[in-house]
Amino acid sequence: MSDIPADLKYTKSHEWVRQLDDDDVLVGITDHAQELLGDMVYVELPAEGDMPSAGEECVVVESVKAASDIYCPVTAEIISVNEALVDQPELINKDPYGEGWILRLKASTPDELDGLLSADDYAQFIASETE
Repeated sequence: MSDIPADLKYTKSHEWVRQLDDDDVLVGITDHAQELLGDMVYVELPAEGDMPSAGEECVVVESVKAASDIYCPVTAEIISVNEALVDQPELINKDPYGEGWILRLKASTPDELDGLLSADDYAQFIASETE
């Protein structure tokens, strides 16, 4: 398993969250998730301005193995999406924590970020899933 960046927060559904300021965050899927899914072939992005709740499905990714939902980690407004993924969904495989980001959100309830997993907690969660 590859390194889990310590500066990010994580969900049990394998999304990562990078806090940009008090309530702006970037969201993507973890390296672990993209390895499980395999080569990405399609990403269905939501509309900017959508306001999903924490835990709500907000993106669909399709790989050579399966289609999978990506969940919004916090209640938020979608302020931008990574349009590059429309033509290059494989960016999620190549650089899941960088160019493969999926959403930029403005968290409605920034306190929800406190409930996300640390890198160590996420590593333990993955280990418990594979036991």
